[in-house]
Amino acid sequence: MQEKKQTLGLSLRQVRSLVGYSSLYEFEDFIQSHSSSSKLFQIADYSTFEKGRRAYKALQYVDKTGSTGNFVARQIIPKSSRFELKEEYELFLPTFNSPFELFTLQSIEKWRDRCQYAACYINEVWATELLSCQYLMELIKKFDHIFIGLHHCIDEVAKITGRPCTYLPIGIDAVKFSPYPAVPPRNIDVCNIGRRSDITHGALLELEQCQGFFYYYDTIASRSVVNAAKQSTFHVNSHREHRLLLANLLKRSRYFITNRAFVNDPKRTGGNGEIPSRFFEGAAAGTVMIGEPPKTDVFKEYFNWSDAIIEVPFDEPQIADIIADLDASPARIETIRRNNMVHAIQQHDWLHRLRVVYASLGLAPTEQMLQRAEILNALACQIESGAELIA
Repeated sequence: MQEKKQTLGLSLRQVRSLVGYSSLYEFEDFIQSHSSSSKLFQIADYSTFEKGRRAYKALQYVDKTGSTGNFVARQIIPKSSRFELKEEYELFLPTFNSPFELFTLQSIEKWRDRCQYAACYINEVWATELLSCQYLMELIKKFDHIFIGLHHCIDEVAKITGRPCTYLPIGIDAVKFSPYPAVPPRNIDVCNIGRRSDITHGALLELEQCQGFFYYYDTIASRSVVNAAKQSTFHVNSHREHRLLLANLLKRSRYFITNRAFVNDPKRTGGNGEIPSRFFEGAAAGTVMIGEPPKTDVFKEYFNWSDAIIEVPFDEPQIADIIADLDASPARIETIRRNNMVHAIQQHDWLHRLRVVYASLGLAPTEQMLQRAEILNALACQIESGAELIA
């Protein structure tokens, strides 16, 4: 009997290249590299699956079981866009940016029959969008466990699917983002990327012009995305190169503006506060994070140390005074940096997220995961006992 391979994944990295998706693809890389044997199927023609999804949605009105829609929609998908699963796997762990990508599961024939365990990770499921994507939830009822990167709709997804559903926030490659062991100088005074307040941004621009402040910010214009005026997004050629660039920017930044997810888009969030990747990135890089965090117990649970975030409103015209006050307390700043890095290593590295998945299925950690734990422990010890951090 042929021995099972360990992990099978499914990715949309070739066809969904918005910068905001890069952190999820980093997780995919981590899953693959921390398995003894793995395979990652990559969707290459998303338009084909979009046609199938629309047909599936239309036919749901005729047949609520989804069987008719499944059959017809699968005929739309050409054989060249399907993956034939010849081997057996211990774990199927596909990842999705949103529920609207779930139809790509149709690309893999008989995945449930060929995989002993199956769990999926969906980065964002917003309650405001749940009704419009509920028909796709039929496709994940065969999974042993569903993991979601937002906490507010966990119970509702569990109710719809009838499957165990767990909150699993996005994580971070804490080794890549750590300034250690070769700590670079922090020549960027403030880094402010992504969604931003015009008021806070204007105050920082004025500070930069008056005092020779190095303020790093986006200058791109978002196009072809929903609510483009409220965000700063773009496509990347390589998620790995982008993550490396971001890590190197943050290692060299003193302050990092971080706010709750979709802070300027209450219509999208429905008033639900969620933790975006910025908090994990800023902490791992040892920045001092300034901004408006989610007002939730979940945030307090995951960022449960002193000064993890210096709370200021999204619109803060006096941001220069706040930074000046912080600069006047160098010992506090050093403590913040050290705590952020150590806690990111001990709580938020991708290893901790993957451990939760494995534990939920009763799987033992792989040898690669055990080795990663040793690396993280050594790095945390080095930071805790290290020399004075470069400001």
